[in-house]
Amino acid sequence: MKRIIFATNNEGKMDEIRDILNGMEIELLSLKDAGIDIDIKENGKTFEENAVIKAETVCKLTGEIVLADDSGLEVDYLVKAPGIYSSRFLGEDTPYSVKNQYIIDKLKGIEDDKRSARFVCVIACSFPDGITVTRTGILEGCIAKEISGTNGFGYDPIFYVPEYNCTTAEMPTSELKNKISHRAKALKAIKEVLLEYMTQHENQEIEHEGSDSK
Repeated sequence: MKRIIFATNNEGKMDEIRDILNGMEIELLSLKDAGIDIDIKENGKTFEENAVIKAETVCKLTGEIVLADDSGLEVDYLVKAPGIYSSRFLGEDTPYSVKNQYIIDKLKGIEDDKRSARFVCVIACSFPDGITVTRTGILEGCIAKEISGTNGFGYDPIFYVPEYNCTTAEMPTSELKNKISHRAKALKAIKEVLLEYMTQHENQEIEHEGSDSK
């Protein structure tokens, strides 16, 4: 079974990732699961740069296949803030309940057509041979007028998806959110990359075994 590390210690994120990648013949580990204690400086200027920094840093350290994501909320009325600073918005230790209420208050009285927002996720996959691949997923929506829902995590309680008439925190997690979310879209694309890589390596191993037996 192929061992893959996802460069995060966020348990909510790991639950979502495990659900989406369920069925693959892999052992999926968080940094904590893999016994890795590392402080990675996310000093990139884009979601993609930050995801690549995390994936390549852990891959070089472990020699394993490593996935890493950088994701966040872009609110058009706030000039796409919090963006790449989503997790550090208003301070790294600030609870999301406070961050969410701050955004709700900032958009108080703002018309519906100016409340557009999106969740963005870029996932980087670094392989031990030095190759890194990225895939992007986006979920369009808008900022709700009040905090609503208890599923999910982060900004889910204020991200409203008109198509489903609810916030992502009100969606059934496995049945819906983990099928349409920004992270789900990026992960499904990366899953194809992983499957192709694993198939190629299996074929190479078979060829190698065949040549050794001659």
